[in-house]
Amino acid sequence: MILVFRFLSYLPLSWLHRLGAVAGWLSWLLSPTYRRHLRENMALALGEDGERRARFGAIASAGKTSFELPKIWLRPLEEAAARVVKITGWELVEAARREGKGILYLTPHLGCFEITAQYLSTQAPITVLYRPPKQAWLQTMIETGRARAQLHIAAADLAGVRSLIKALKKGEAVGMLPDQAPKMGEGRWLDFFGKPAYTMTLAARLTETNAAAIMVWAERLPGGAGYHFHLQPPTQAFSGTTEERAQQINHEIEHLIRQCPEQYLWGYNRYKRPRGVEAPPESR
Repeated sequence: MILVFRFLSYLPLSWLHRLGAVAGWLSWLLSPTYRRHLRENMALALGEDGERRARFGAIASAGKTSFELPKIWLRPLEEAAARVVKITGWELVEAARREGKGILYLTPHLGCFEITAQYLSTQAPITVLYRPPKQAWLQTMIETGRARAQLHIAAADLAGVRSLIKALKKGEAVGMLPDQAPKMGEGRWLDFFGKPAYTMTLAARLTETNAAAIMVWAERLPGGAGYHFHLQPPTQAFSGTTEERAQQINHEIEHLIRQCPEQYLWGYNRYKRPRGVEAPPESR
């Protein structure tokens, strides 16, 4: 697989996106379970009409997410970062730096979420949270692809959490996927598009520091033209208890997804019940 990834990394991004679109449709056609999850999740969030409008784009986009990884992970950082051709909202970063604050970047599974930390690392040090995969080859790929001078990775464990807090206290940046399903004891059942989803509390706890929270996602542009980097403030300041903040983060993610539903990873089983976690109250 590593050799395949290396070969793919030399292909033009437009080719990779075309191949990815084909792979996305093959997954849709060959997996009834995947089709059901994708359609149910989209209909819940967007309604039946919205699901029909966004379905074709979402199917192709899911495949593009996988096929663009070699270009991001295995090419030189300056080449990968150059794929970001437009940036909106960079003044939020500059304002946080002027105030001497650490920055908490919250990036959902929307658009090309892998390129966000890569690009941000060209501007300043950033520590990103990740959960080690089960496959050894994929672990090697992640370590290789994220081995950048100012990009540091922190495993989703106690030591990793400490490194995130340390980075924020130093006025550096931290990045994470707040819609990633946590393990038992690391989350709460909270509303996400009207349905209980086991939601991480770590991102919410980090908003309780003095860090500036910025929502960020990279929109995939047509024809392999690159990415539009969106940085947005939360629609309202995070406040209240950790659980209340985690719920606010879920609503902020919903707000981003509605801006470009075709590029959200709807096949991701956001509503799964992690092993050992009790079902939400209404499901018991």
